[in-house]
Parts: sequence; C-alpha cells; structure tokens
Amino acid sequence: MKKIIIALLLLTVICHLSSAQIGTWKNYLAYHDVQQIQAAGNELFVLASNGLYQYNKQDQSITTYDKVNGLSDTYITHIRWCQQAKRLVVVYSNTNIDLIETNGNITNISDIYSKVITGDKTVYNIYIHEQYAYLCCGFGIVKLNVQRAEVSESYMLGQRINAVTISQDTIYAQTAQGALQGNMSDNLIDKSNWTEATAAPSFTQDTKDYDENIELVKTLQPGGPKHNTFGYMKFVHNKLYTCNGDYSNAEPIQVLNNNEWTIYQHEGIAEATGVSFTGSFCFDVDPTDENHVFAGARNGLYEYQDGQFLKFYNSDNSPIEAYNGVSKNTQIISGVKFDLQGNNLYLLNTSAPTTAMIRYSNGSFSKLDHTELMKLNTRKEFPNSSNAELSKMIIDSQGIMWFVNNNWALPAFYQYDMESDAIRAYESFTNEDGTKIDVIEGVRCIVEDRNNDLWLGSSAGPFVLKRSDIDQERPTYVQVKVPRNDGTNYADYLLAGIDIMSIAIDGGGRKWFGTNGNGVYLISADNMSQIQHFTTDNSALLSNVVRSIAINPTTGEVFFGTDNGLCSYMSDATQTNEEMTSDNVWAYPNPVNPGYTGLITITGLTYNADVKIVASNGALVNEGRSNGGTYTWDGCDQKGRRVASGVYMVITATNTGEKGTVCKIAIVR
Repeated sequence: MKKIIIALLLLTVICHLSSAQIGTWKNYLAYHDVQQIQAAGNELFVLASNGLYQYNKQDQSITTYDKVNGLSDTYITHIRWCQQAKRLVVVYSNTNIDLIETNGNITNISDIYSKVITGDKTVYNIYIHEQYAYLCCGFGIVKLNVQRAEVSESYMLGQRINAVTISQDTIYAQTAQGALQGNMSDNLIDKSNWTEATAAPSFTQDTKDYDENIELVKTLQPGGPKHNTFGYMKFVHNKLYTCNGDYSNAEPIQVLNNNEWTIYQHEGIAEATGVSFTGSFCFDVDPTDENHVFAGARNGLYEYQDGQFLKFYNSDNSPIEAYNGVSKNTQIISGVKFDLQGNNLYLLNTSAPTTAMIRYSNGSFSKLDHTELMKLNTRKEFPNSSNAELSKMIIDSQGIMWFVNNNWALPAFYQYDMESDAIRAYESFTNEDGTKIDVIEGVRCIVEDRNNDLWLGSSAGPFVLKRSDIDQERPTYVQVKVPRNDGTNYADYLLAGIDIMSIAIDGGGRKWFGTNGNGVYLISADNMSQIQHFTTDNSALLSNVVRSIAINPTTGEVFFGTDNGLCSYMSDATQTNEEMTSDNVWAYPNPVNPGYTGLITITGLTYNADVKIVASNGALVNEGRSNGGTYTWDGCDQKGRRVASGVYMVITATNTGEKGTVCKIAIVR
C-alpha cells in the first residue's frame, strides 16, 4: 500500500513537472472584478481586476492574456474596440499600449511610454472615431492610428483631458474647468487653434457593450485567484498559502493547490465582528491541522477552519491592544507564529501601548512583557509603545524564533527563546570591515540558509549574521564581498544599497532576492555569482517591486508576489532527498519525443549529488553535480552534439561517494 501511495504522489508531481519546463514563466492573475467589456462580433473582451480575457460566444472558449502569452506589460486600465481597424486598444497604467486582434495577434506601441514628456502622461480615457483612438492624457490628447499601429499626432494642451467626443467636423475635449474645441480641418497640434467651448455635446461614455453582456460575463469562470495582492506567502504541504501582507486591502486569504484556488471566507465577517474587514497582514498554519489558520490583521486576530471564518479576537476578548488604547479598527497584529508542536501561538502586537507580544495556548491568552520591544517613542500620549512593524516571524533549525522590525524609527531584528521567554534585540549593524551598515528604512525580512546562518534583507541591502556570531555581545555582520574580476583586487558588497524586500533559499542553497524596484536577483550558493537578474524588461516578471517569494520545494517553482500580482518561474533547483532510491528519483520528459529541444530534468537527488549519463554501450555522455535535488541535461554529449536515439542510463552517487540509484531516459529523434 505504501508503494502505491508513493507511486500516485510521484505520478501527480511528474504530470505537473512535464507540463512546465525549466526556465518557463507562469502568471496567476485575478479576473474577478469586471471593469470594462468590449464586444467584437461574437467575441467579448473583458477587463477584470486589471487583467484581460476573451470569450467566444459560439464555442464558449475563454482565452486569458498576460505577459507570458504575448502582452507587453501589466495592469491594464482601459480597453476599447476599434471596429474599423478590427483591433482592441489596450492601455496600461504606465501608458504602454497593445493592439489585439480577435485571433490573438498583438502589436505593441510604446511611443508614449518611452517618450520623455513634462507633466502627467496618464491615459484617463479612450475615444474611438473611425480608425483612430483618441487617448485622453494628463498633458492633452494623443491621436492613435489603430489601423496603421502608429501615433498620428499629439496635442499638447497643458492640462488634463478627461474625455473626448467628435461631432461633425469639431473635436471637443473635456477639462476640469469645462471644455475645449477645435476644427478637425485645422492644425490641432498648434495649441492656439483650440478655443474654449461655449456649448459641447455630451461626453457620456458608451456602456452598451457592458450593459448588454455583464450578466453573461458574471457567469464566466476564467480561473485565477480573487485578487492580486500577495505581500505574504508560504508553502505548507505543497500548498501555497497567501495573503495581502499589508493593511490597505480588504482581501481574503487565498490558497493554491494543484492549480486550483481556495478563497477563504470574507463576506459577512464585518457584520459578525462589528469592525471592518481589512484582509490579513500575516498568518500561520496549525502544524497539527493544515486547514486551521490564524491570521493577523489591522484590527485583530482572525481564526479560520476549512477556509471558513471561525472566531475573531481583539481587545474585547484578549490582551490585544489598539495603537491609541481605544480604536477597534487599529489593533494591529503584524506577526503570527505557531511553535513547532502547535501547542502555542505567538502574536506580535504592533504600536500597542503596553504590550508587544502575546501567547495563545489551550484557549487562553497571556501577555509577554518585553521592554526590548517597547521602544516606539514617536507619540507623546504613549512614549513607550511597542515597535512600529514587528513582523516576519520564523523558527530556525535550532528551534529559536526570529522576527524583524521593518520601520524607520528603529530598524532591528530579534531572537526569541520560546522555552525561557527571553528576547535579545539586534539594533545596530557593523560589517566585517568595521563599517556601519546604514539601515535607514527598516529590516525587511529574515531567513536561515543551509549553513544555518541568518540572512537579513534591509533597505541597505542584504547582510548575514553567522551562526557562530549569534551570541556575541557585539556581533559582526557579513556583507558578502564579490570580486570585480577586472584585474584589480577590488570587490563590491553583494547588492549593496538595493532595497531587499524578500529572500528565499532554494534546494540548491541559492538565494533569491526580491527588491523594491530592481526586480529579482538569483545568487549562487557560494554567494559569488549572479545567476539571474529578472526585471520587467527582460522577463515575464509582473513588476520590479517583489514583496514576497515562496518556493515549491517539490517542483522548484519560484513564486513572486509583486505589487501587480502573482507570477512564477520554473527553476532548476528542488528540495533534496536524504537518500536516492528507485521510488524517488526520476527523469522528465521521458521518453523525449522528436522535436523536443528543452532541458531534460532528473529530480529527487540528494544535495550536491554526482550524476553521470551514459549510453547503452557505457560511453560517458554527460556528468555534473545536482542543483539541490535537481540535475538538468540539454540532451547533448560532451562535445555539444545532440545524442542519437536510444536508452541512456542516469547513474547517481551522493557527494560522499555512496552509490545512489539508476534511472533510464529514452530518447527518440
């Protein structure tokens, strides 16, 4: 029975992996909140949650659009169908433009996006007339020839245009003060040819397509999550649990499992609690029950069972405090963490007058008094409140809890011994050269690497607290030095000055750094090499602001929670196995069919395993070391030539020389 269960689990994982090649991207965008609908014959284009999908009324098919399958950008603000050009005009928040045909062909127009213009470039509206789209901008109007996919003219009017309409031979532009008008036969590039309109026709937007199709669209299910805010997330039992990660959005917890989303209850909670529902800053999953979740929010603590709201805790029934001792809507729980056994739940109560840390055990709460956490002195009424953003709680391999204070008033991080209830604060940072690390805005996050050292992400870049230095009275922090390799002896601190918002360590010991405006960096396990630097310009990354990172340990899929939504990259590193057996080591795709040119992946390996690929005659074809639990082969021999059809043996051994297992790869040319 055990072997049957293992086989079924492996089959599930293999099916997932075989459909996602290493190096590929995927978007997980919401299409929940319908904003605009444009009809194009039997096709409907739907703008929902600032994403786009297309519905065919005849065959009832749904096609979603994103950066992976052709869009040039993210976060769409406007769509309009141009009947004469048979193209949909798509405008993004950054003024980039795509033109989409019903067959899926996409043409990009980046003129406004790339042009340096003094003033506001935002596009506030689109008006279609014949083959032209008139874009209403903060500086004036852009006339776009949709048929020829080019900008025809720009009218620099020096003020925001909210809407445009054309009547006979006159164009009218709505402004905050009234309206301007110009004769279509005049040179409208010349601002003097525009005059104040004493009487203008209606600027009312045509909503016919929306009105006629909204009830149908409400029944469609394009898939995806409910919302695009993913500021905090983690994997538990191969399920991706996610939440807002801030106080600004009233959005529920979302869980991704086998490409299906579970949305936690959010409706009716405000009525049940008597306070507004604000979504979640953080959460943790009960180690004894993965369907039992506690979530911290701006106004208290929420408890869920099987995705349903169970109970709410605030100052009425717990020691949780409001920032001013009164407000029911600002009782901030910014950290939630179970101990490893699930016996105790620890809470961080940010900006509270008398407490910072609370323990919940056996149905009762207790305050944990720690002056180390009560140093927020920016408010006169409560001069010793708890620090302003205590968050990102983890438990390391030694069973010690760590968390940070991500705030400019006191950038810091903390060590907490749960057994002795002792806290140590780390509030100043000096590197190995005796130079102060100037962490101005806050310590953003903390993770433990394979060497049991602690990596800190901060507004000044990443730095490391070595395990051997943790108990030093004045520990030294390592800012990794990367040699320039330019013939000098100079080196630079790793990612110095780059605001690190999130860090994740993959199965190969490599570090993924999510930044505030610089995209994602992948750094080698020895910290000396930059393997990847993904940005919106060179990849399908949805935004250069990456608030959270989580890695599926089994598949190696790396998820990036950005300010424009969730996307992922299939990496070449997975979690390692303790031993390699015929039950847990396999290759995919297998067989390798004619025409396949991607990487062949062997997974389920031990850390830094030795891998040899040999032909049926025993000739060595390829060899190397695993990346975490994964090894990839390009299907070529040691001279770079594609191998012939046949069965190839994968022979493995641990990094200490112990023999592993053997698997086979069939290649058909």
